Amino acid sequence: MIIQNNSNMNKILITTTMIALAGVTAMAQQQPTVKTDTTVTVEYNSDKYRVETAPFKANWFIGVDGGAQIYFGEHDTQCKFGDRLAPALNIYVGKWFTPTVGARLGYSGIGQKGATQDHSIHGTGETVPDKGGWGYWLEQQKFNFWNIHADVMFNLANAFCGYKPEGHIWNPTPFIGLGWAHVYSEAPKTNEISANLGLINAFRLCDALDLNVNVHAMMVNEAFDGEKGHRWGEGNLSATLGLTYKFKPRGWERSKLVKVVETSDISQYQIALAELKAERERLEKELSALKAQPEVVETTNTIASPYYVRFELGKSELSKEARVNLGLLAEILKTTGAKFTVSGYADAATGNKKINEKLSQERAQAVYDCLTKEFGVPASQLELDSKGGVDNMFYDDPSLSRAVITRAK
Repeated sequence: MIIQNNSNMNKILITTTMIALAGVTAMAQQQPTVKTDTTVTVEYNSDKYRVETAPFKANWFIGVDGGAQIYFGEHDTQCKFGDRLAPALNIYVGKWFTPTVGARLGYSGIGQKGATQDHSIHGTGETVPDKGGWGYWLEQQKFNFWNIHADVMFNLANAFCGYKPEGHIWNPTPFIGLGWAHVYSEAPKTNEISANLGLINAFRLCDALDLNVNVHAMMVNEAFDGEKGHRWGEGNLSATLGLTYKFKPRGWERSKLVKVVETSDISQYQIALAELKAERERLEKELSALKAQPEVVETTNTIASPYYVRFELGKSELSKEARVNLGLLAEILKTTGAKFTVSGYADAATGNKKINEKLSQERAQAVYDCLTKEFGVPASQLELDSKGGVDNMFYDDPSLSRAVITRAK
């Protein structure tokens, strides 16, 4: 009987299933190309005090205005008010950084009028009316100056009422700053640091133009007009009317929240993913079932019947025919690994007991040697046995007892 473990088919099936399962898993992990649509929505903030920061090139302006100004020196109050008025000119350029805060660089000046006790200090040669005479003599004074100043501005309308894209009708705007003032008439020529403050009353005419009514105060050292007294300082006050032009781009946008929503057509991806998932589950179940199955054992039964070799009277040599048949037997023995008993016989009708015993041993040994030495049957598969002389075993013919019979154990 031959027993063969034939589990190769199960191993092949399991391996094939595992390879297929790995392929399905890899496909499921791949990201397919999905069509994406992008939707952008903008939500503006309703808070009137919050705006977007404007670029640097936005909200620049230029302005010019003219009017009258009056100087406050040592003796100026001795003159009539109308005699002290002088022309005023303001030119400026600036930028609003926010709806509330801005800055500008400006020119202010032209001329000043007043009174002096020293003819050499910008005197005109004309006496101040009703102020002539020894010991109380005053001469009219005139000089030209300019004041270059940088100011910070505050729009009170936007600060307290909030920003309006269309603009407020009236924008009261105080300012404060520092500058450099210079008298450029005949000597004495003076230079002083100036402190500047005032109020711009801007009235909106259109998006680009404002009408301005301005009040501007300049404060300098008391020697600015050339005369030194005992005061801490002197000043100039002007009132002017003018226009401001606002360059494009102008204004601010309301603060906003931009939402970007991406929508994807993933229906086909979902369908493919579901199919791959179902296939994976099927393969996993199939793999589990294959692993759970017992090994398939294929059994092949090879029947080795007793084998008969006949000898001549008194002989133990094998014929060529007997050797051919033993070669075929050897193939079966080596294939199956089965164990056989090699039994030798002699007929009891001839010879004596001792001779028959020896003869049966020699015949068994001859078959044993042929199988092991000539045909390579392992000796461990064979067992020698001798029966000596025996009565007729087959058909009452003593010649048929002169034999060797091999039988499976």
